[in-house]
This record gives sequence, C-alpha cells and structure tokens, in this order.
Amino acid sequence: MAPVTPATPRMVAGRYEVGELLGRGGMSDVHKGTDTRLGRPVAIKLLKPQLASDPAFRTRFRQEAQAAARMAHPTIVRVFDAGEDTVRDVDGREVQAPFIIMEYVDGAPLDELVRRGQIDPMHAIRITEGILTALEYSHRAGVVHRDIKPANVMITRQGQVKVMDFGIARAISETSASLSHTTAILGTANYFSPEQAKGEQVDARTDLYSTGVVLFEMLTGRPPFRGETPVAVAYQHISEIPVKPSSLNSKVSPALDLVLRKALQKDRFERYQTAAAFRADLEAAAEGRVPRTPRRVDASDALFAPPTTQLSKAEATIRQLADDSQMVRTQRRPPALWVVAGIITLMAVLAALLIWVVENNPSDVISSSSATVPSVTGDPLAQAQTAMKVAHLKMSIEHESSATVPSGSVTRTDPSGGFVTQKNADITVWVSSGPPLITVPNVVGKSDAAAQAALTGDGFEIGYVHQQDDQNAPKGQVLSTDPAAQTQGHKGDTVNLTESNGQVHVTDTTGQPLQTAQTELNNLGLRVTATPDSTCQVQQGTPVTRQSIVGDQPQGAAVTVYYCTGSAPAAPPAPTPTTAPTASN
Repeated sequence: MAPVTPATPRMVAGRYEVGELLGRGGMSDVHKGTDTRLGRPVAIKLLKPQLASDPAFRTRFRQEAQAAARMAHPTIVRVFDAGEDTVRDVDGREVQAPFIIMEYVDGAPLDELVRRGQIDPMHAIRITEGILTALEYSHRAGVVHRDIKPANVMITRQGQVKVMDFGIARAISETSASLSHTTAILGTANYFSPEQAKGEQVDARTDLYSTGVVLFEMLTGRPPFRGETPVAVAYQHISEIPVKPSSLNSKVSPALDLVLRKALQKDRFERYQTAAAFRADLEAAAEGRVPRTPRRVDASDALFAPPTTQLSKAEATIRQLADDSQMVRTQRRPPALWVVAGIITLMAVLAALLIWVVENNPSDVISSSSATVPSVTGDPLAQAQTAMKVAHLKMSIEHESSATVPSGSVTRTDPSGGFVTQKNADITVWVSSGPPLITVPNVVGKSDAAAQAALTGDGFEIGYVHQQDDQNAPKGQVLSTDPAAQTQGHKGDTVNLTESNGQVHVTDTTGQPLQTAQTELNNLGLRVTATPDSTCQVQQGTPVTRQSIVGDQPQGAAVTVYYCTGSAPAAPPAPTPTTAPTASN
C-alpha cells in the first residue's frame, strides 16, 4: 500500500501558512495561521473573492487596512498585513481574494459568553470599559468602527478586552457592494444605530450607541429590540424606546439604567458624545453613584478631539491665535517686503553654514557607516530583531515587567528610535515579561463583598460568581476561588468565585432504615423529627415510608420522616391437643 502524502498547507501571499478554521461569517472565514517569516502565530481573515471584483472596494479596503494597521493599542487587535491573494474558484478560474493578517488572540469572542445568559453587572461594566477604551483611541485617530457587536469583541484568557475589524465595515458600506454583502459584513440589525437604520452619515456616536446595545445584551441576556426580520428590528431602533434593563435583571442598579438610557438615545446629540464620557458614567455607576447629566455639547468639537474646556492654556492660546475672527490687526497692510527679505536672508545664512560644515567635516554629516535606530517599541521581539538586522545594528535583550506592553513585545530601546549611530552598534532592547506577578489572596470563608474588595485591592478582576449548595457556610460566603489561593498571576487577571447559596440538597431517604435516615439528614444540618406510620405493614428495621421535604432547601430546615410501625398480624390459634381413646370395660 502506497504511503499517504500529507496535503501541502495553503499559503497566503507566499508567507502566511493557513491553519485550523476558527470561525466562519457571511463574508469571511477566519483561520489560525503562522507567519513563516517571523515565526509567530497570526489570525488570517479570508474575505469572499466576489468582493475583490469591485474596484471601489479594493481601493477603500486598502485605505482602511492601512488606517487600522496604524492603530497600536492593548485593547485593539493589531493588523499586521492586508492585500489580495490569487486563488482558483470552483470553475478553475484565477480570482483575487482579499485577506487580512491580524494578531492572534488566545481567548473567546464575547458572543459566546452572551449566549450563556446574563453576565454579572460588574463584569459587564468592565468589558464595556475595555470596548470604550479601544473606541476612544480609534476615534481620536479618526477611525469609526461602524460594526460594534459581541462577535467583534474578544476576551482573552486573562480577561483582557480586544476589539477587532476596524474599518472593514466602512470599506464595504462605502462601495458598490450589494446590500446583501453590506448586511453580512455589518452583522445583524440588533446593533444598528438609528442613523445607520435610516441610511444617514455615521460618526463616533454611532459606535457609542452600538456599545450601549452590547452592554444591554450582556446585562439582560437579549438585545433591546427583537423582531422577525432585520427591517423590523431596524425600525424599532428608530422609533421604539427600550425597556429598563433592571426590569429584566434585578441586579442592574438604577444608576446603570440611567447610563443605558443616555447611551441609547435616538438623537445622537442627546447621546454620549465621547467614549471617555460614557466610560466615566459607567465608573460612577459601578461605584454606586448616580451619573451627572452633562450639558449638551457641540459634537463637532467632541467627536475626535477633546472639548475646548479640556484644552491646556497653551493649546487654547494657539487656537485663539489661529482664529482670525479673534485677532485685531494694528497695521493697515501686511509688512510683506521686510518679511520676504528676512526669509531670504535666513535661507542664505543656513545654506552657507551647511556648505561650510560639509566641506570641513563631511564625515559628521553624511557617512555610509551610519545607521538609524528603528522605532520598535510595542512590536513583538521577532519583528524588532528583523528591523534591527535590516538597519545593520546588533541588539542586546533585557527583560522587564510591564503592565501595558504585552509579554514578548518591546517596551523601550537604548538609544531610542530615530537616534543616528554607527552600523553594527549594540542597541539594548527591553522586552516585556508581562505584568508583575502577584499572588491570589486567600478569601475562602469571607463574605462576597470582603472577598471582592481583597481581590480587586490586589489588582485582580472579578470574573463569574458561581452559587453552590453548602450545609454549613452562610449565604454569600466564599467556598473556593479559581485560580486557587496562593497562585501566581498578573494584575488584571480574572478570578472566579464559588459562593454558598445558603441552601442544602435534601436527599430522599424513603426505604432506608430509620436510624440510617436520621443519621444522613442530621449530617446535612437539618432538624429531623421521626413520626410513626401505622398505615403500613410491619417490616423488619422500621423503614422510612415517606419524607416531608426533598431537594434544595434552606440550611437548618425542619424535616419529618415517617417510619413504619404497622400492627403485626394476629398469631394463629394453637392446635387442640388430642388424647388417645381408652378401652371400655
């Protein structure tokens, strides 16, 4: 039998090896892959080839991918590369298939967590704060996401939030792609803003509305509007008022209701104007404070730049000087002649100085042996090594902890990027070893509030809180943590809690001997009363015939067991003795 030859793995752009399928959507497939040049894991998003048939899309896609690649932030999934790969369709024709090479995130998308049901309000607030941090960064860079939804939010194993797919929705929606393509890339209408539903121009406040929808769904287990068709849902975004989240989840506070009411305003001018304002009110609600209602501001000043009131004195002065309406001229006409003369004189002096320097010491100005230190801060180590090699520089690696730079990425260099030095010079590169290690404190036996205070005080985040039956621990007392106490972790890691629900599971002892049943129920901390049952036929061992309560019950509950004491059947009459007849005389 001939040996089976393993299939050759697919390569994208001659560099990226396509691996296992991670997810599939209406317009793309996402695979885990390997960058064979740098030897690092990546995520490969393969868009449908039919998109590349639209020239407008190809241009917009290239522009948006470049904009996304420039965004480097811990809460944003990095884009490393993008382009088009030549593949063959089902008919054997060569077509161009767009692709995006992204940072591989070891975790799960938020929609998987949402499908499990309601998320604890504090945990939902922390996830939303991560989304808003990413949006604040992107909005200041002038990038509107347009497709904020749980499927585009990743939660790492350490609980960190990462938002992905910036700009892809814009590349689709602003080209001649068909409506079905647009709908597929934008996701369902559940997360549409009113302006998207009406086909109006979108801006940063569109992302904030969609973020409010995501928070609503995390808290309640369902989106604020539901309908049989996307059109019906979109209409509700325009005209209907959502219910209070607290009416669907009693754990939602009135302060959080107010935050969501503002986030889901139909009029974008009544909505949060910046991600920072949204996040500030969330933090206030998390602390139990009712958020203040800020005055309405002009969105044109707040979408991609700080409000004027937040500017420093120097920035305010520069803006005032730049505004002609606030300047008062003291001359009848501009002094053009002497200004031009001064500029020409300055240029002549600089030119003469440059000529003198070059002629007298050219090696200090232009040298074929010089090299410029590349700026690699924030880049993975392998990428930094490649950049240093291209720049003809050596590197010495040092490690240091960092709470902001991911493990394995560069925190700083000495000399710093842009410094001109000699070729083959030794550059010290510091690489992040991740956040400093901290120890999970022992909170077993503490109340929920005390345990959460101890964990958050040490820098941990609270994950899921599981409820469990326990016969001894009072309701809300911590039974265990995951990870366990004394485990080493990092600041920001998630710790899950298991707490007592104040109940005990009462087993059914019917059929057991009375003494055995009493022992078993007493061991559960129950108050046991034994009552005779004379309606049964007597059996050996006085078995339990029935029991008053079973299943989950409050700790220390009273339980009555009925044991058989039926009367024994009457003994049969003793046989009459017989006597032998006597002989008669």
